[in-house]
Amino acid sequence: MPADQLVQNLESALSKIPLIDPHSHIDPRAPVARSLDDILGYHYYTELAHSAGMSQKLLAQDADPRERVRAIMQFMDRYDNTAQYGWFLDIVRTFLGWEEERRISAADADALFDAAQKTFSQSDWEQQVFEKTRLEKIFLTNEFDDPLSGFDTTRYVPCLRTDTLVFHMDKPETRRRVEVMTGIRIRDAATLRQALVKIFLHFTRNGAKACAISLPPNFHPAKFDDEHFYEQMQFHDFHDLAPGIFWQIAEFCRDFKLPFDLMIGVNRRVYEKGVYQGQDLFDQRTSLLQYKDLFNAFPDVTFPISVLTSAQNQELVAYAWIFPNVLPNGHWWYSNTPPYIQKDLVERLTAVPKTKLIGYYSDAYKLEFVKPKYAMYRRILANVLADEFVRPGVLSETEAVALGTRLLRDNVKEVFKV
Repeated sequence: MPADQLVQNLESALSKIPLIDPHSHIDPRAPVARSLDDILGYHYYTELAHSAGMSQKLLAQDADPRERVRAIMQFMDRYDNTAQYGWFLDIVRTFLGWEEERRISAADADALFDAAQKTFSQSDWEQQVFEKTRLEKIFLTNEFDDPLSGFDTTRYVPCLRTDTLVFHMDKPETRRRVEVMTGIRIRDAATLRQALVKIFLHFTRNGAKACAISLPPNFHPAKFDDEHFYEQMQFHDFHDLAPGIFWQIAEFCRDFKLPFDLMIGVNRRVYEKGVYQGQDLFDQRTSLLQYKDLFNAFPDVTFPISVLTSAQNQELVAYAWIFPNVLPNGHWWYSNTPPYIQKDLVERLTAVPKTKLIGYYSDAYKLEFVKPKYAMYRRILANVLADEFVRPGVLSETEAVALGTRLLRDNVKEVFKV
């Protein structure tokens, strides 16, 4: 079957755009893989292998890494139909020199493990990955007491992850960590504010460009209650504290001029016996109506929003259509496969101002995953631009590339001021 030349042209042009990845879980002090175990230990592969029948025995921390890779690859022929297998194939082709046309099998485990050991041990491997990926900057996910030292914050951009502050302030250990980090013991609403100011100052002085949080389906923000804060902290669980602390953090995002990334809809520990990071799922209860008071109260705060299900994408599109401060942000987790990305992308591109669309983020734990994930997105983006804009005569090929560039890079620069 002849290749689609238009799509090829668009994809080739988009592949040349230097990337600024606005959300990841990279550890900047250990950003690249050290073995194939770091690649296949990514939760997508352990989830898929376990779902296809693999025992969890070799997923224990003290298990032999080579044996763990063998076990995960033993089941690869059961999930080589998935997008995640495509990411792995891209990684071994791009970084490990795999040139075989056949599918990867369990028999290749040792050879690939050895190739990875040799390749990943190169002293300049991190720089090689940046160059092969065309990666310029990548955003992090930093706990509130991260010292933000020991790495280049112009390349690895700090982002204050606020889940612990919002959902675990009722725990003595969280308050102890806040006191160690800020020198302030939280006793009441005033000392909470003082502590949060110090945390925000620490992050913004070290180059932070956003705050972020993941939120359960039943969460409802509520204005901070000064009068009852101490009583709630002492005698109730986080469900009483969380809505108000979340609101307080939104106020500081306004004051410090930081976007507040909301990742909405995750239920934790649904599959209690699942693999590490493979226990969380969604349901259909979430609505952005729960956040209407927030969006109305903070018109000067930009809210890049990710939803966990493609089914909720139309609601997100509608909110971004109406609210100036609501932006669709990437394709998160269970929506991060080609059919959902394509559907959601078409809906966004044909309904939301192009200046408000943050096309994609990797959500990667190791830098090697940025390249295959963005390659998947660019292929889909090229097809959508061709079918929805160039072929109908809405845009020229050059204009379509400019639109794709806006989704991949320009809007990230403008929204996050990088």
